[in-house]
Amino acid sequence: MTTLATPRAGHRAPGSTAALALPAAATLLALMNYTAPMAVLTDTAHGLHAGGTARIWLMSSISLGLAAALLALGSLADDHGRRRVFALGAGALAASSVACAVAPTALVFVIGRIVQGAASAALLAAGLGIVAAAFEPGPRRAHATGVWGAMLGLGIALGPIASAGTTSAGGWRVWYWVAAAASVALLAAARTLPESRAARPRGLDLPGLATLSLGVAALVAAITWGRAGWTRPALLVLFAASAVLLAAFTAIEVRRRRPMLDLALFRRPAFLLSITGALVTGLAVIGVMSYLATVMTVVLGLSPLASALVLAIWSGLSFVAALQARRLPSRLPAGQLLGAGLALSAVGEVAMLGLAPDAHWWRLVPGLAVSGVGSGLANAMLARLAVESVPADRAGMGSGANNTARYIGASVGVAIVGAIATGSGDGPSGLAHGTNIAMLVSAVVALAGAALAVALRPTPR
Repeated sequence: MTTLATPRAGHRAPGSTAALALPAAATLLALMNYTAPMAVLTDTAHGLHAGGTARIWLMSSISLGLAAALLALGSLADDHGRRRVFALGAGALAASSVACAVAPTALVFVIGRIVQGAASAALLAAGLGIVAAAFEPGPRRAHATGVWGAMLGLGIALGPIASAGTTSAGGWRVWYWVAAAASVALLAAARTLPESRAARPRGLDLPGLATLSLGVAALVAAITWGRAGWTRPALLVLFAASAVLLAAFTAIEVRRRRPMLDLALFRRPAFLLSITGALVTGLAVIGVMSYLATVMTVVLGLSPLASALVLAIWSGLSFVAALQARRLPSRLPAGQLLGAGLALSAVGEVAMLGLAPDAHWWRLVPGLAVSGVGSGLANAMLARLAVESVPADRAGMGSGANNTARYIGASVGVAIVGAIATGSGDGPSGLAHGTNIAMLVSAVVALAGAALAVALRPTPR
């Protein structure tokens, strides 16, 4: 295994074509798989005989694996080889997808989805680290990270459509066989990737890995379980365990000479912007958009496939906007562009207010379009900040930290949106009223995030 050094300006690094194509394809697959159950949750729950609480876990369990593993696997990729961790992620995603495809019960399916989340974390964190190692800072890296960020929007667009289509063709299990086959193809192609790792590995931080992963897992589990009711004593235990474990992680990292996560990074405006921007994106954008397909089915009476196609207006334009972000003048600060993206997302959410059972789906199109452009711009800037806000040899860790914040935010966002949206009742009228309130709250949070992004002024590392 070799260490891929940062290429000189104007030179193409060996294997850079694969170093962009494969991480982009893996991100597309991971996000398609992440959103796949959105359009076919009813069919999946019926096939697994899942009740109300189990349905929440069918939809959200992958977030637990993602959030718990992203930062840890990003750090492992930096120290022990990004291609190696990428390949392990592809293999684990193939195996866990087969487990989901043949799952006889909801419990087996949920466990499979948690493992899928951890496998996807390896692909996302190591993949963006591979991109950062293969492309020098400047226009080529901005283009590459823009492509990687665009795959987030495209995956969200295609996941529900693909799962709805395969369900119509042969049942809800077919998608997981497709995901397994695609993962095997990624694993086979991974050998064409250049290997890269930190010049000075930090060593295996087992106490840090354990306390961080278990602490984040407890937090996400509590948030997910809380959607079925927030009064259970077990929830308090989970929240308390999360607080203790994350406090222990902080204490461990402060005392380590070469920590897995250097807490001094939080003094850097660029790193702080990367984390807070991702958190707000998950909280105020992914949270409400993840719920919108279900709302369109219940309130507007659309089929699951039709709801997925309407939502694809948002995610498809997010893909296009992220690809085009490289054309923006390089003199524009990433913080201002991220702020503009979050502000556009807020404007789009406000434009969708007025949802009602007698409304036509066209009513949502202008807001979905504006919000989609904002999401794409924000995704491109967040991908760039994730690798440029950390030392050059810690790109996997930077990607892991950024995406951990994104998916913790998404878990909290989905829980909050669900609670607000159903607060006025589960019927079409009550759900429409509650969704309008949730949309307005999300817009306010996105605007606050935009203001913070503009206020923080990243400086070159």
